[in-house]
Amino acid sequence: MSRNRMISTRWLLVLVIVLTSLLQACAGLRPGYETPTVTINSFRALPSQGALPNFEIGLHVVNPNREALKLRGVSYTVSLGGHELIKGVGNELPVIEAYGEGSLTLTASPNLFAGIRLVTDLMSSANEKVPYKLEAKLDVGRIQPSIRVSDSGEISLRPSARQ
Repeated sequence: MSRNRMISTRWLLVLVIVLTSLLQACAGLRPGYETPTVTINSFRALPSQGALPNFEIGLHVVNPNREALKLRGVSYTVSLGGHELIKGVGNELPVIEAYGEGSLTLTASPNLFAGIRLVTDLMSSANEKVPYKLEAKLDVGRIQPSIRVSDSGEISLRPSARQ
């Protein structure tokens, strides 16, 4: 075997060992890590000074891990009737302790033009229900993947009968 080929083979072997070690180290950083659960526990309109109300969105986070969950930020979108009515971000979030749970509240203002399009669509249709969708992404740091949550359903436009 030529000398150059022996040197190339050695470098290749060293490279394979280094890459294998790096992969094992990355896999061992968070053994047993479980993705936290995020659920939507409230969505309500708030009194407003302007033409459109502000909204309050409540999220509940369950941390099933042995380390505290330090939320760095959140981004979210609320669609109503197929129109992206609300988009927002937040960065003042609580730390969810290890094996603990906590709630966070987001406050947002709607997009005026999306609101106008929604009202126009509602006035021109005879639908009794409007579909909604909330999507949120919680940033938990560099190593861990973001937590994504989505909720959808329908909101009735008819007043409920009280008895």
